[in-house]
Amino acid sequence: MIAIVDYGVGNIRSVERALIHVGAEARLTSDKDELDRAEGIVLPGVGAFAPALEKLSENGLGRHIVELANHGKPLLGVCLGYQLLFEESLEHGRHEGLGLLPGTVVEVTNSERLPVIGWCRTGQSARSPLWDGIDDESYFYFVHSYTPEHSLHTIGHTEHSAAAAAAKGNVMGTQFHPEKSGADGLRVYANFLSLCG
Repeated sequence: MIAIVDYGVGNIRSVERALIHVGAEARLTSDKDELDRAEGIVLPGVGAFAPALEKLSENGLGRHIVELANHGKPLLGVCLGYQLLFEESLEHGRHEGLGLLPGTVVEVTNSERLPVIGWCRTGQSARSPLWDGIDDESYFYFVHSYTPEHSLHTIGHTEHSAAAAAAKGNVMGTQFHPEKSGADGLRVYANFLSLCG
């Protein structure tokens, strides 16, 4: 079972449908026992960093996810859920993140359009199981104004996002929305699912 963290932030039904489409038993949940039983966790999210982290911190949910990830459970962050994995964000002040990935989330500065909305050619900065079967420079769908800075763990980049995707062991994430990115996005979810078996 793949647990999709339901903490009241974002359109998680589309993530659920995408995971089911690639063969996962997907469950929307905020129950810690279900997270314990899950083979993998997807952390979605849409909106601003600080309010999302506050919701995730209620009842120790964020701390529990960190503990599970630190014990090796596969974790995939998507969009804002990806940003929350980092040490901090500078969105509307400085806010501490979950700290599972090193680095800082900063405002996109090299774009004439904010938020960045639409399809972006995504280069594969490093090999990763998330990219299995996906061509380098494929297009994925983005909606964001903030993005992590490039780090040693960056596995994907676009002209608007130095760290469009990152992975450190069992913790990984994408700034883009795989569930809105056609066949290649579904392949990202399928690849994550294969890491959870």
